[in-house]
This record gives sequence, C-alpha cells and structure tokens, in this order.
Amino acid sequence: MKIIRHIGSLAFVLGLFTAVFAGIPWYVIVADDPVLPWWLRIAVFCLLGGILVVLLTVALEQRKNKTSGKGPLPTEPDRTVLLLNSTALPGREITEVLGLVQGHTVFAIWLGKDLSAIVRLILGGELTEYTEMMGRARAAATNRMMAAAGEMGADAIINVRYMTTAVVGSAAELLAYGTAVKLSE
Repeated sequence: MKIIRHIGSLAFVLGLFTAVFAGIPWYVIVADDPVLPWWLRIAVFCLLGGILVVLLTVALEQRKNKTSGKGPLPTEPDRTVLLLNSTALPGREITEVLGLVQGHTVFAIWLGKDLSAIVRLILGGELTEYTEMMGRARAAATNRMMAAAGEMGADAIINVRYMTTAVVGSAAELLAYGTAVKLSE
C-alpha cells in the first residue's frame, strides 16, 4: 500500500510541476489556440490521479487499522508509573536509574477544521481546533512514554519534558521524554 501511495505522490508532483512550470507558460504564449496539447492533458490527469491514489490508499490504511484494532503504536500507559517534573520525590529515594524514555507522535487536523481555524485566526480568539489537536497529541505521547517506562519496570519518570515542532501545514510533532527510575519503598 505504501508503494502505491508513493507512486501516487510521484504522479502528483510530476503533474503539478509540468502543469505549473510548462503548462502555464505554454498557455500564456499560445493563448489564441486554447486546445490543450497531449502532454498538458497527461500532466493534469497525473496531478488529479495522484491526489486520488494518495487519498484512497490513506483511507484504506486507516480503515484497515480500525478494523484490525491495531493502532500505530501502543498508547496504553502503565498507571502505576508516576510522572514528575522534578528530579526527586519527597519521602522516596531513587534506587536505580533505568534510562531515558520517550513517547512520540505527529498529529494533524482535517481540512475542514483547518479552514475554520483560519477563519478564527482572521476574526481573533482561541484556535480551539489546534488546542484540541495538541491536547490529543500530548496525551498520546505521554501514554506512549509511560508504556515504555512500564515495560522497563520503572516506578516513576522524573524530569518530564515536552517538545513540539511544526512538521508541515497544520501537522505538529510532539515528543514527551524523561528519565525512568526505580524508587525505594
């Protein structure tokens, strides 16, 4: 499925490149003869067909993941693992440092929410669409970090930090990381 999506992406890029950088100049130069040449028709079909192939493969992959019940990564945290934004826990001592644990995700919102956020950007106010997206991303990254710590047998994660980066458009990467430790009783 991934190969088909890459072929669709390649067809889209080639079609876009040809239509924009060759088709538009051709149309400007030969504006009195509006008949489209064969190469420009192929470029437009590649552009539209590439978008369609990518959309279909992504939809099929999402449907397959939903029906199989498997998600991209485990997100169920070990609820016995404590999260701390400090290096010590009052009344308990760190007996063993297990190492760095992290949880990572990249989230995006669908185009409809993105458009409503753009309108809100013009009018002012909180961009609730992005607030909700980042909240879901933070929860997923935290849960993945806690699951990784639980697999290591950790009692706590100290010095928890979050880092976020814009990936493309309205997609954001969120990384949660900290140090997994064992605590004294």
